[in-house]
Amino acid sequence: MNKLAAMITKRIVFGVLTLFAISLLIFVGVEALPGDLAEAILGQNATPETIQAFRTELKLDLPAHERYFAWINAFVHGDLGKSLANGRPIAEVIGWRFANSLLLAGATALFAIPLAIILGLLAAIYRDSWFDKCISMVTLSAISLPEFFVAYILIALLSVQIFLFPSISNINDQMSVFQKMHAIFLPCLTLAFVVVGHMMRMTRAAIINVLSSPFIEMAKLKGIGRKRIIVKHALPNALSPIINVVVLNLAYLVVGVVVVEVVFVYPGLGQLLVDAVSKRDLPVVQASGLIFAATYVFLNLTADVLSMLSNPKLRNPR
Repeated sequence: MNKLAAMITKRIVFGVLTLFAISLLIFVGVEALPGDLAEAILGQNATPETIQAFRTELKLDLPAHERYFAWINAFVHGDLGKSLANGRPIAEVIGWRFANSLLLAGATALFAIPLAIILGLLAAIYRDSWFDKCISMVTLSAISLPEFFVAYILIALLSVQIFLFPSISNINDQMSVFQKMHAIFLPCLTLAFVVVGHMMRMTRAAIINVLSSPFIEMAKLKGIGRKRIIVKHALPNALSPIINVVVLNLAYLVVGVVVVEVVFVYPGLGQLLVDAVSKRDLPVVQASGLIFAATYVFLNLTADVLSMLSNPKLRNPR
């Protein structure tokens, strides 16, 4: 366990350093934007005294490195600042938006992950059959299509032509669970098109790779059926790469929803980020970007740790 603990600790340290580097890139990227923020907000008719007072209020008169460390220190302590667009605390603005993004990602994962694993198992069981070829062709096509294209096709078919689901996925706290699921069905289906294909192909590849192992050949010589070999012997030994790809796709579901949220006008963090960019609300842009980055780094770190914990060679070293 010492070796495993050392590897996990190394991953955690690397994750923290990665997040620190990303925060620096976000800050530098915002700093590199052309124009004066105070002048852009107040307008060209503002007097120099007003602009200077506003710059002092936003602490834009301080050196960049001081503002960066002040921002990171406040972020770590839960103070995300205030929105320049409405003056509300950013934590209050982001809180329910991020919860909506998690709802969209979680609802998609609930049916996308089991479906992908089942399809991957079936494709491995019936390898090189017509079923395997059809599933591989469909999933590869789904992976190749951009999310906005799939979204607009689904809107045209299921919203405009058949009127089954709304084209605008607006939800609120007064809606029941069923009403929310009905409202977000199309964005969930759009996200599922991509992640199901990826997870299915990785599951299939992982199981087929294990099937070439010597212990599988021994099981075949003992007369054990192919389905039992895959379910009882191959799948448990293929859990490490499967868990890794599942958690990585969860990271995509949380972080990669920006385009889907914009298409369906879904009130999530991705939509808030786009609105903040258009309004030049830079504190919201910085906070949203860092929250997305922290979520992605955390889920990637979780994928690495779970992958190591599910590896028998690391759990039981000889």
